[in-house]
Amino acid sequence: MNGPAVHIDNLSVCYRQTPAISGVCLDVSEGEYLGIIGPNGGGKSTLLKAILGLVPISSGTVQVYGDSPGNHKTTVGYVPQFTSLDKRFPITLGEVVLTGRLKKGLSPFFRYTQKDYDLSHQLIKQVGLESLENRQISELSGGEFQRMLIARALAVNPKLLLLDEPTASVDAASRDQIYTLLAELNKSMTIILVTHDLFAISSHVHRLACLNGHLVYHGEPQLTENIVNSLYGCPVDLIAHGVPHRVLREHGGNLL
Repeated sequence: MNGPAVHIDNLSVCYRQTPAISGVCLDVSEGEYLGIIGPNGGGKSTLLKAILGLVPISSGTVQVYGDSPGNHKTTVGYVPQFTSLDKRFPITLGEVVLTGRLKKGLSPFFRYTQKDYDLSHQLIKQVGLESLENRQISELSGGEFQRMLIARALAVNPKLLLLDEPTASVDAASRDQIYTLLAELNKSMTIILVTHDLFAISSHVHRLACLNGHLVYHGEPQLTENIVNSLYGCPVDLIAHGVPHRVLREHGGNLL
């Protein structure tokens, strides 16, 4: 495959008259693991949705393996930031993963094939949840729930996997499990990951994109004070979790 997996040229997206992102230019290479960080409202989720063709583009272009969003023949897996799945709904983990095999234009008599069931079992095992396949989703921890959603996204056998805050609201052990899983998946697919986890992300991704309405930085995953201050628009103290006796300078900026 010649050319980048994702090519974004001068992309702008507006919600009504309000710009969400503007003038974004970004290439994601085949096999790359790209991290996207930025403040709330900075356009990170909008950028993923533009790649998927879920929001209208105001100007510029997006191409996924040479095709426009929504029309690309290459399969793309997506783990959204907020799932519409009600955790109180009476459905098992295995049944949720199976929904990833649903096709557009289903007939009233649709049935899963044995291949669908076999792949579902395989993916549940791959994300380390085989012992929980028949458990109701209401009984899952936050980390287990997120790994279930990743398994569902993998059910389309994607070449490109997009994830929006998969480690939000999970404990440290679950976060490490998710990052380990994504590193393994990156051996066979391109990954774009949106996150707020500044310290963990820099040790996992190949490159980093910093987004706050426009692209502030794109390059090596080493954050400098100047990059972070430019991204958030004010002086920022970076607090490394688990590092004792960190002395912070006093200022009126934000803390991360």
